[in-house]
Amino acid sequence: MPILIYVLALAAFAQGTSEFMLAGLLTDISTDLDVSPAVAGTLTSAFAAGMVVGAPLMAAFGARLPARRSLVILLLVFVSVHAVGAFAESFELLLATRVVAALANAGFLAIALGTVRRVVPIAAVTRAVSVLLAGTTLAAIAGVPAGAALAEASGWRSTFWGVAVLCVPAIVGLLLDRSLRLSGVGPRFDVRVELAELRRWPVLGVVVLAMLVNAGTFGVFTYLGLIGEESGLEGAAIPLLLAAFGVGSFLGVSATARWAGVRERLWVVAGSVLLAMVWAVFAAVSSVSWGIVVMAAVGGIVSFAVGATLIGRIVREATNAPVMGGAYATAALNMGALAGPLAAGAALVAFGPAGVLGVGAVLALCAAVLSTFAIARRP
Repeated sequence: MPILIYVLALAAFAQGTSEFMLAGLLTDISTDLDVSPAVAGTLTSAFAAGMVVGAPLMAAFGARLPARRSLVILLLVFVSVHAVGAFAESFELLLATRVVAALANAGFLAIALGTVRRVVPIAAVTRAVSVLLAGTTLAAIAGVPAGAALAEASGWRSTFWGVAVLCVPAIVGLLLDRSLRLSGVGPRFDVRVELAELRRWPVLGVVVLAMLVNAGTFGVFTYLGLIGEESGLEGAAIPLLLAAFGVGSFLGVSATARWAGVRERLWVVAGSVLLAMVWAVFAAVSSVSWGIVVMAAVGGIVSFAVGATLIGRIVREATNAPVMGGAYATAALNMGALAGPLAAGAALVAFGPAGVLGVGAVLALCAAVLSTFAIARRP
């Protein structure tokens, strides 16, 4: 695996930490900037929306420049807006920095996923994408808890500086890397051809699958702490519950990198069925504290094993969209992250914590049915 993939994974770790860290900072931010916690929570929604919108826009922007230059510029923008955010004295300015950071993050991830096809053999794309996404899952395991500890010691603004510092090694690594220079000139960007690629069923079907799986995953993850509280967990046990999901997520993308490429269709179809069963069992044991810790880890494993495989398949199948293919994968991931919590929140109001897990099970079951049609058998 080229060292560039690990450099990109390091950047994904820093950016993933930024995306997830606000979950532990909202109370401090709302107090410091004199807004309600609900208003402070819109920082998370703004970031997710920026990711969805930013993926195609920033990928199109990046097509006009060499890939390495685009990646470095976007990381520099990401670092800059975190520095501004660290000094922000108004909520409006902080919100603006989150939108810009999301646009830069989306563009970076879309271009990074697009470059994977240029630096690894086609058979290794799923593995390379899984390594890249492992940076994001590691952010949930290590980056977010570390950010919470830093905020406890030095205030919430210090976490923004921490994310900026994390990006520096990735910028240096990209400036020193020769993989992209040796891979030749970037692909020609024809917007009509690339948009037409999204209408092909082998691409569109997998995009929809990725949205369904990720919607269920992020819907459950958003309310995982509340589910833990309802089961009797409290205090330090809640971060441990979230960490269990994060560890499972990392194991899931690691398993994908190692084994998914050989029998990808079976991996997705069987994995989606298994995921529906996992969320259903999770709902059944949601009143048992030790049971939800175990099922959180299992849910992380299966959901990210299936989700990472689908993201890799989008990148590989979009052969006529070398620029926008990564954007399609990024948008599918984040549209799920945006829609899933909304559906899960509605189910929470109507049915309680079990409803959140029920939404995850239904979405996974829909994905299992669709996957039998969306993913063709190998000839």
